[in-house]
Amino acid sequence: MTSINNQAENKKDIKLLVLDIDGTIAGHDNQVSDTVQQAIKAVQAKGIQVAIATGRMYCSALRFHQDIQSNLPLVAYQGAWIQDPNSGKLHRHLTVTKEIAYQLLDYFEQPQWRSLLSVHFYINDQLYVREITTDTADYSQRCGVIPLPVGDLRQVLTDNIPTKVLALCNKVDLIRKMMGDLRLQYTPAELYMTTSVATFLEVANPFVNKGTAVRYLAEEMLGIESSQVMTIGDNFNDVEMLEYAGIGVAMGSAPEPVKAIATWVTASVEHDGVAIAIEKFLL
Repeated sequence: MTSINNQAENKKDIKLLVLDIDGTIAGHDNQVSDTVQQAIKAVQAKGIQVAIATGRMYCSALRFHQDIQSNLPLVAYQGAWIQDPNSGKLHRHLTVTKEIAYQLLDYFEQPQWRSLLSVHFYINDQLYVREITTDTADYSQRCGVIPLPVGDLRQVLTDNIPTKVLALCNKVDLIRKMMGDLRLQYTPAELYMTTSVATFLEVANPFVNKGTAVRYLAEEMLGIESSQVMTIGDNFNDVEMLEYAGIGVAMGSAPEPVKAIATWVTASVEHDGVAIAIEKFLL
C-alpha cells in the first residue's frame, strides 16, 4: 500500500480522475448524490479532467457522463467500448470472437444450470436475451435498457459478434464455480473475465479491462503519466485501473482483495465515499 502522506503531498499532480458508476458514484437509488456532484465540479474547476469507466452499456452509462459534465470519452463495457458522446467518435470497440461466443453459450446452457442463469449478449449497444427472466427484468430496470428476447441466442450470432457476454445468477457459489471452470478452459490471452458484482460473470475480449482503457485516456488522449491519474472503484472489475493509477481508491463496500491493492479505502457510496476521497487527495 502506498504511503498516504506521500500521495496527499502529490495531490496537485493529479490531472485525471476516473470513476466507476455502480457502487462508486451511484448507490441503491441509482443516482449521483448532490455531495458527490459538487465535489466533482470542484475538481473540474481546478482543471482536473473527470471521466467514467464502467461495465455498463454505453447507452446506460450516458446519463452519468452527462451528470458529471465530462469532456472526455465514456469508457463502457469494462473498456471494450470507448466513445466520445460530444463528437460521437468511437475510439475503441473490442469484441468477443464468434467462436468463443458459441462456446460460452454451450457452456452456460448446460441442462444442470440452464434454468438458473440469465445470459446476456451485448451487440451494437443493444441487449439480447433468450427470454426476460426476473433477473434480466431487474437488471434492465436499473440500467434503463430494453432487453430484446430472441429465443435461441445463436441466431443473433449469425451476423453479429458480442461486445460482452454476461451470465447472471443469484447463486453466488455457481458464479464462482463457472468463473473457475472458464479460467481453466481459457487463458487470459483468450478471454477477459471478471465480476462487477458477485452475481455477474462478465466475459470480454482479452485486451479489455478498465486499466488499459484508463491508460488510453491518460497517455494517448491527454499525454499524462499514470502517476497523474486517480481512480475510484468498488469491485474486481476495477482492480486493473486501481493498480494503474498513481492513486487508486477502493470504496468501503469493496471486497477485501480489492481493498488490499488500493492506495486508500474510502467510505461506502451511501456515505459519499467519492466526495471524501476527492476532498482528501484533490481539494
